[in-house]
Amino acid sequence: LANMSHEIRTPMTAILGYAETLLTEGDITKAPPQRIEAIRTIIRNGEHLLHLINGILDLSKIEAGKLKLEQVHYSPFQLAYEVTSLMDVKADAKGLPLTLKVAGKIPKTIRTDPTRLRQILINIVANAIKFTAVGQVCLEISIVEATDANPLIRFDVRDTGIGMTEQQTGKLFRAFSQVDASTTRKFGGTGLGLAISKRLAEMLGGDITVTSEAAKGSTFRVTVATGPLDDVPMIDPQDCIGCDRATPERQLSANTPPEKLDCRVLLAEDGPDNQRLISFILEKVGARVTLAEDGRVACEKATQASHTDEPFDVILMDMQMPVMDGYEATRKLRTDGYTGPIIALTAHAMDGDREKCLQAGCDNYASKPIDREELIAMVSQYSSRPEYGRERVDEVDSEK
Repeated sequence: LANMSHEIRTPMTAILGYAETLLTEGDITKAPPQRIEAIRTIIRNGEHLLHLINGILDLSKIEAGKLKLEQVHYSPFQLAYEVTSLMDVKADAKGLPLTLKVAGKIPKTIRTDPTRLRQILINIVANAIKFTAVGQVCLEISIVEATDANPLIRFDVRDTGIGMTEQQTGKLFRAFSQVDASTTRKFGGTGLGLAISKRLAEMLGGDITVTSEAAKGSTFRVTVATGPLDDVPMIDPQDCIGCDRATPERQLSANTPPEKLDCRVLLAEDGPDNQRLISFILEKVGARVTLAEDGRVACEKATQASHTDEPFDVILMDMQMPVMDGYEATRKLRTDGYTGPIIALTAHAMDGDREKCLQAGCDNYASKPIDREELIAMVSQYSSRPEYGRERVDEVDSEK
């Protein structure tokens, strides 16, 4: 599955990247409306394909016992606020109000995996919007009265949608299934989202349950463990606004990409399409890009440049290349004393891939398909701080 993911992600980098280029380059307003919609359709379906790939990988990692969870302090209100803000666009498109409520006092922070909890809530809220034509969708947070040493926090997602019978709810959390064939035909979907969400909730110390009535709506109840709350302040609903808006997890990704780069970049990438795409993205904002088609050539060019007055400010190293791959090339450069920033580019998406890149000597990691704004921000960050070495990278890694 990891290899399958890599083989699909690599061409998807070019497909999504060039589609976005078509949509942003030149005066798109002069293009025929059908052409603009066609480009947006390519992007929308490409992103849907990536979502499906991620779902299959998540499920396989859970079943193989390979999914690792982090445990950090995070504001439950902030997380729910992020989810409703993200899903507002989908709700607005259907004319549905999407509300966020806090019932009673809740802990200011809980100890959990915010990425996975966010994934659960996005799945549940997206489903509620998907199956609701009229009425509303509400996400409500409350604390579960502790009956033991493991307190729980609860997220109730209520909708006024099509609802389900008792027989249908029994099939709800099975992978690759929906409640009936007609639902699949009308609404689409793989049935992966709820199966993954259920298992993630259990891994986070809670569960997902559902109560529903056909033609009247459903309530999905998500519970997760909060971790110890002895020293955590409990806050009233009116005090939730503004809770922990800036969190370490969001700081790096929240960097605004600069308008211009003034740096030399060595791009080690064997795919001609992605060579052109990544070069175009960086050169458009002022970077001077030199290409290397494999790891051996990258080592030669990086070493040669480091002995001149114009060393590369950043190396972008694809990790899967012929002749010499990115892992071996990076290890060779570090062994030879190269100290410049090296950012890994890889289409692999399994747990441990990022750590594998860092262990090889890379300073950071960007996964394919490339997010152009994040890539530009990352190149700017490393090229503007030559002293940004291995010690600082480990600090960034611990924050993420």
